[in-house]
This record gives sequence, structure tokens and C-alpha cells, in this order.
Amino acid sequence: MYKPHQFAKKLGVTVKTLQRWDISGKLPAKRTLSNYRYYNDDDLRVAQGLQPLETTKKVIIYCRVSSNNQKPELINQIKAMELFCSSRGIAVDETVKEIGGGLNFKRKKFLNLISSILKGEIKILVVAHKDRLCRFAFEFVEELAKGYGCEIIVANQESLSPQQELVEDLMAIIHCFSCRLYGLRSYSTDLKNKLKQTIDNPRHNEIELKSKETQC
Repeated sequence: MYKPHQFAKKLGVTVKTLQRWDISGKLPAKRTLSNYRYYNDDDLRVAQGLQPLETTKKVIIYCRVSSNNQKPELINQIKAMELFCSSRGIAVDETVKEIGGGLNFKRKKFLNLISSILKGEIKILVVAHKDRLCRFAFEFVEELAKGYGCEIIVANQESLSPQQELVEDLMAIIHCFSCRLYGLRSYSTDLKNKLKQTIDNPRHNEIELKSKETQC
């Protein structure tokens, strides 16, 4: 992903030249959701008179369930996504299936997907719904993918997660915040105890201070 001034430098032209190419349609710039212009390696190849790498990029279906108990749901999810792509004329190169929680961003296959996106190897990534890819920060992942020429297609915009999986994710969130709150309370209690000890034993603190001065 190149900003206009970076792309212009690579081509040995000015940013104004890129603007003219964009307006005339000779080399249209891509745009982020915030309407900032950018270019990628395919644009660089086109500007250099080479064939774009777009044809080598893959179309991938990603399906996920939270636990082994949901394997039947995973099979149904894969079938539904393959049918979805077939009905829209999308040729699929690979189907990636994974078992793991939506709150876990360290899923092996999920990380492999992100790595492939950053390498510019994926053209289209198809998911059943947003939380199949990740429970939170989907918009961030989508924007990141777009910057590397990857389109994420969500078959259904609604959340269709099984009830039990959603409950487990919510419990994980509650557990996480409970541990943090407990830690803060423990720290607060320890701090109060030390403060109270300091106030209740001024003589002890004076002796300790003099002892340190003597050592110095």
C-alpha cells in the first residue's frame, strides 16, 4: 500500500501527475473509507507496463465454529458458503475451516489468512457473517484487508452465532474484566494498608529514615 507521494517517487513522477492520471482514468487511485487515495503493487505494475498480479490472487472461504461440538454446524456453514459463491459466480480456490473462539486472535489459520492478505495473496475472502472472522474489530480487519487489495464479502450481515457460543464468549469477557477489577481492588487494598501503617507508626518511619541517613 503506497501513499500518493510514495507511489509518485517510485515512478519518478509528481503527485500532480498521479492526480491527472486519476481524473482521466489512465491510472485510477484506490480510496479508503476515509476517502484517502492510495496505490498498491498491481497499480505499480500497470504503470510500468506490466501485467497486474491480480490474476494470481486467491478467492478463499473462511468458516469457523467455537468448539468440536459444533462440527455439524461447521459442515453446514461450508456448504452454505460454497452455494453462496456458486450462485454469484465466484470461483473459489480454497476453503479454510477452523475450530476456535471468536475472541481468540491467535488462531493459527486466522493468523495465516492475515499474513496472506498482507502479502497481497488474497483477492476475496468470503465469510458467513462478521463474527465468523472475529467477534470484535471486524471493521479494522476489513479496512486493513482493503489496503492490500483484498475484499471481504459477508454473506449475511446479521450475527447468526449459536446461542451457546455467544454465551461462552460473553462469559469470557466477564471473566477477563472480573480478573482485572479484582487485581485493581487488591492493589488498592494493599496501598491503603501501607498508607495506614505509615500513619499509625510515625516513630518507626522516623527511625527507619535516620538509619538510612546513617548508612549514607
